[in-house]
Amino acid sequence: MNFELSDEQQSVKKLVKRFVDKEIIPNIQEWDRQVHFEPSILKKLAELQLMGVCIPEEYGGAGMDYNTLAIICEELERGDTAYRTAVSVHTGLNSMTLLQWGTEEQKQKYLVPQAQGKQVGAFGLTEPNAGSDVAAMNSTAIRNGDSYILNGSKTWISLCDAADNFLIFAKTEHDIGHKGISAFIVERKFPGVETKAIKGKLGIRAGNTGEVFLSDVRVPVSNRLGEEGEGFKIAMSALDNGRFTVAAGAVGLIEASLEASLKYCHERKTFGKEIGRHQLVQQMIAKMSANLEISRLLVFKSGWLKNQGKRNTKETSLAKWIACNAAFEAANDAVQIHGAYGYSDEYPVERFLRNSKAPVIYEGTREIHTIMQGEYALGYREDKPLRKQLPAWPFEEVSVH
Repeated sequence: MNFELSDEQQSVKKLVKRFVDKEIIPNIQEWDRQVHFEPSILKKLAELQLMGVCIPEEYGGAGMDYNTLAIICEELERGDTAYRTAVSVHTGLNSMTLLQWGTEEQKQKYLVPQAQGKQVGAFGLTEPNAGSDVAAMNSTAIRNGDSYILNGSKTWISLCDAADNFLIFAKTEHDIGHKGISAFIVERKFPGVETKAIKGKLGIRAGNTGEVFLSDVRVPVSNRLGEEGEGFKIAMSALDNGRFTVAAGAVGLIEASLEASLKYCHERKTFGKEIGRHQLVQQMIAKMSANLEISRLLVFKSGWLKNQGKRNTKETSLAKWIACNAAFEAANDAVQIHGAYGYSDEYPVERFLRNSKAPVIYEGTREIHTIMQGEYALGYREDKPLRKQLPAWPFEEVSVH
């Protein structure tokens, strides 16, 4: 085991840290107040080759390992959850899924421009009546010659108004549950695609989240990802990547909460001494410090397994569950440490608390992950080999042009 970051990883960490400190932190309070998503951040991330960091160079990416993606997500969330979410969705849920399941034609047409940051990808699984119960989705895809006709709607879709391409899941066959779900690459410019932002969110106000409406959208058969009926497996493998990035972001939120709390502990005095001298404050600081280390180790273990080309559903689920819970607790304690000031947006900790709640819900609620870990421990759940695996790192050139 080697717990040191490589020179390349350290360079990327410093690069993203400088970017966050310059581009996001000075502006995020106002963006959050105005409920404003700043699209120029994505363009700047693309210029730094960070929108396809773990995509092979032959497909337009930077060709770095999967833990470098975790490092980027950790640093971005230190700035704000909204921009970590953008990378999670674009890279983790969409582009890495195309890398794993796409045909060579699909990779050239969609993965390359997404990895280069010239196009933005989103992920459409959740529906108004189908969240944790994926098989309850109502969206349909009916074969019609060399196309499918898609109808339905998706909700809580990050980057809904910013994305060029959506990975959409719909039922090609009814009455057989998740075995009837298929996956499709849907372009925004296809007739019948509309999006609408969701207003009034508790947190991640600087992020773009909304609904996608599909009305008789004609999608070429060549845009089906995987085989018919393989959509559920594709979605779950995509979530292995998305949950990995969400867990990494949670590490960044714990770190941000800890940094803000340490600063305030040294500035604020009560009863004649710094509040950091009070033992119950120290208890909260100690818990943040411990959870930061625990969560980061769990994330890096998942990334190591990805680098090895091994299934990591169990380990990624654990990292997501533990890190997101810990981030929520850290943000909550940070507000407590700040006292009444923590309740004001004069300090960033109230935003941390609002932002920290969503990851406890999305990409598998904490309850879903609790059940998963229990089933793994009891031997009721076992991960079977997938038809297509995410490529191990270092990447080998395999494309045929």
